[in-house]
Amino acid sequence: MSKVAIGCLEVCANSYQSALAAQNGGAKRVEFCDNLAEGGTTPSYAQIALAKKNLSIEIWPIIRPRGGDFLYSEIEFELMKEDIKICRSLNCEGIVTGILKADGTIDKERCAELIELAKPMEVAFHRAFDMSNDMDQALEDLIALNIKRVLTSGGASSAIQGTEKLAQLVKKANGRITIMPGAGINENNIKNLIDQTGATQFHASAKEFVPSKMEFRNTETKMGSIEDEYRYELTSEIKVKALVDCINKALN
Repeated sequence: MSKVAIGCLEVCANSYQSALAAQNGGAKRVEFCDNLAEGGTTPSYAQIALAKKNLSIEIWPIIRPRGGDFLYSEIEFELMKEDIKICRSLNCEGIVTGILKADGTIDKERCAELIELAKPMEVAFHRAFDMSNDMDQALEDLIALNIKRVLTSGGASSAIQGTEKLAQLVKKANGRITIMPGAGINENNIKNLIDQTGATQFHASAKEFVPSKMEFRNTETKMGSIEDEYRYELTSEIKVKALVDCINKALN
């Protein structure tokens, strides 16, 4: 049975700088990723290497080759395996991943292969869980695979909206796996989530927009699909600390 940490915040960090802010704010670990707008994809070797070299916080990179669904081609699966080898070589504490079959069930065979490849790193499952066709069965599948924890909003667009299902999942898990609520969590709603779900570990980006320092700005063209390219997102140390304080006050 997994040992559940009390008063734990995991931060979804989209860069080395965000991981540093998470550490300084008192978070336990980071789900290290890139491309938050797509739900997170695998970060670069340099980001992971620098974080492991200079930071003491737990680094759990997400192993996700692209945005979109969680049904991957053979080429994408090979990419995932290579990224896991990199994380293992850099001594990451764990990885975060998730694969579904076309029918919405957990791809137990492929997940088992990644779990074996990742050893001695531990493995967590991300919100691909929320896109499964039966969360109760998916939970049992993840427990059978010895997944450490699962990030979930209870299948809703936010953890607050999925509160009832999250509480059911915590009860069903019964300590066999950690249910970690995430999606839209902030210092104003986390106390309610703690009280209503029974969860003890939580996931948040704690992000804020940072304005660009560019003086010249070309407003006639765009490089991507985001609305404002003259700002970017980073984890806020202040927001992390506020969340950690809320969790500690409620649970410890």
